[in-house]
Amino acid sequence: MKEKLEEFIVQSLDFLPAELVVIIVSALPILELRGGLPLGYLHYDFSLMKASLLSILGNVLPIIPVLFLFQPLSKWLTRFKWYKRMYDWLYTRTMKKSSSVEKYGAIGLMLFTALPLPTTGAYSACVAAIIFGIRFKYAFLSITAGVLVAAFIVAIGLASFSLF
Repeated sequence: MKEKLEEFIVQSLDFLPAELVVIIVSALPILELRGGLPLGYLHYDFSLMKASLLSILGNVLPIIPVLFLFQPLSKWLTRFKWYKRMYDWLYTRTMKKSSSVEKYGAIGLMLFTALPLPTTGAYSACVAAIIFGIRFKYAFLSITAGVLVAAFIVAIGLASFSLF
């Protein structure tokens, strides 16, 4: 599904410069850096450094708005049945994956963000930070550090994949 979504987005945004497409893909929930970095490196033939920097930028951009706006916006939107179902699903999914956040606080939040696995990443980490009441400054720094670690892990994977 992720590949089809990424392909659809790339085709829809083909009028934009490739760099901007990588930033946008990296800023989107679900795809995030794990979709943007391979897109830049494999699809657009950017250097690993350029693809990493663009992906990091795109993945970090939504952190501040999500941390500030998620809770008040969700509170208002939960009056709608469709959003309440989506919110409950997101909450349950985040709680299943967030034991390290609950146990280790900001450090756990960084580790949660850094794991390049499905359903972990900056968006889920923002939700976890809000749920566990981690202060904005610590949440932002932890999630950003996690994005940097995730970029390193994904870049190492891509570099080793390219050797074969």
